[in-house]
Amino acid sequence: MSKVVVAMSGGVDSSVAAALLKEQGHEVIGVMLRLWSEPGSEETNRCCAPDSMAQARRVAAILNIPFYVVDAKEVFYSKVVRYFLEGCAQGVTPNPCLVCNIHIRWGFLLDHALALGADFMATGHYARLKEDPSPSPTSAYGTGAGRAGGGKIKLLRAVDRLKDQSYVLHGLTQAQLARSLFPLGGHPKGEVRKLAESFKLPTASRPDSQDLCFLAGGNYREFLRRNAPSINTPGPILSRLGQVLGQHTGLADYTIGQRKGLGIAAPAPLYVVAKEAERNRIIVGGVDELRSQRLAVKDVNWIGGETPAARFRAEVKIRYTARAIPAEVQPREGGRVEVLFDSPQRGITPGQSAVFYAGEELLGGGVIV
Repeated sequence: MSKVVVAMSGGVDSSVAAALLKEQGHEVIGVMLRLWSEPGSEETNRCCAPDSMAQARRVAAILNIPFYVVDAKEVFYSKVVRYFLEGCAQGVTPNPCLVCNIHIRWGFLLDHALALGADFMATGHYARLKEDPSPSPTSAYGTGAGRAGGGKIKLLRAVDRLKDQSYVLHGLTQAQLARSLFPLGGHPKGEVRKLAESFKLPTASRPDSQDLCFLAGGNYREFLRRNAPSINTPGPILSRLGQVLGQHTGLADYTIGQRKGLGIAAPAPLYVVAKEAERNRIIVGGVDELRSQRLAVKDVNWIGGETPAARFRAEVKIRYTARAIPAEVQPREGGRVEVLFDSPQRGITPGQSAVFYAGEELLGGGVIV
């Protein structure tokens, strides 16, 4: 059996992932990262709050596995928090959780796992992996490292479509996937909680958390005011024709598709349809102006390691919670892609990610521009 480091958070998913791997006979090590929090609130980051850490320690003790806490505050701030602040300053809506997966879990933590002599790193994400017989490219982690077959690895949706988290894993490479395990990908969420009860884990009834971990349940607008006050510079709200309709309180206070809180009186509902950071202004329009049939994507990562040679059909998700929509995908040079949907879509948001699926398989994805 293999040595596996499990990324533990004190939640039910990572706890059950560790328990399943231990039950299968693997040598399991639990590792939790201590992440950055605002000065004066060092213990409030949701992913490493004292209660979460205590729960993870209890689970490790019940499973009789080693448990370590690794300080990742500096790298987390430089890679994740700064990315969030810079994105907001540019008028886009960044997704720091995606960056955390790439740089923290499958960068910083995976390196620590390998330093401990681990064959794999496992997480509680709901996704599945399938190995193809075709050769896998040589990488920093070895040729097909971690798996006997050495073939290319496909990233598939989870069995539980409502919990599927493949979207947030689209930035991973073949080298990283070769060292990854997702024990929960074949289990419905309800079954995972029952498994936690059967393993007598204290996290069985622990609720899922949806907020950004470093906000500690707070308001992101207040977080920005404290940590990047220059972002909140007032400016004009304009119609598409350039008519000044009101004043905004700072670009970061608004999201594409927002209707309430604009402070504008109009005969028909108006929505935020664009944010122009270079001019510090917001453009509003009717609901029809929220819809677009095209989008462009940058920094695209292809799970298979190679850019498709020609345009192809796929289902495209433009947000984690969005439904995958049929579209035509055209790869371009420089890691960019153009997408043409079969029908206009509402609320395409720069800074979020567009991810491409072929049935169950996630082909790749990148950042909407």
